[in-house]
Amino acid sequence: MATVSPSWNYTLHLPHDPRAPGIARGALRLILAAHEMPDLAPTAELLAAELLANAHCHTKKPYAFRLLSPAPGRVRVAVWDTDPRVPPGFTSDQPPPAPDAEHGRGLHLVRACADATGVAVLRELGASKGGKLLWAECGGGGMSR
Repeated sequence: MATVSPSWNYTLHLPHDPRAPGIARGALRLILAAHEMPDLAPTAELLAAELLANAHCHTKKPYAFRLLSPAPGRVRVAVWDTDPRVPPGFTSDQPPPAPDAEHGRGLHLVRACADATGVAVLRELGASKGGKLLWAECGGGGMSR
């Protein structure tokens, strides 16, 4: 009888500290190994690195890293921060940066390497802190943007 792997998710709340993105990437590698998905680690870590760097560089408050499996063989990397503005490089209608630009390639790289991406702008309601959640997915299953 075949077993079905249940979906799972982990959330890591991070201080605005320069070590936080590295700690989150280390947790990602451990989680994927524990769930027997090490083949997804290189792409998932690249996606996480860019999303975490964006949150760390463009906000001054704590942020959160979330890793989940929406379907067998797939992983979604998500980063929440308090700034509700969606970065220009994360929308499909923005051209890539100039070849000699010093910044702005990271989120274009995320869109190019991920099977799917998305954003949710969150309003401040009650206990919610508002902000935005950027996510990117990778894995088997043939899903595309």
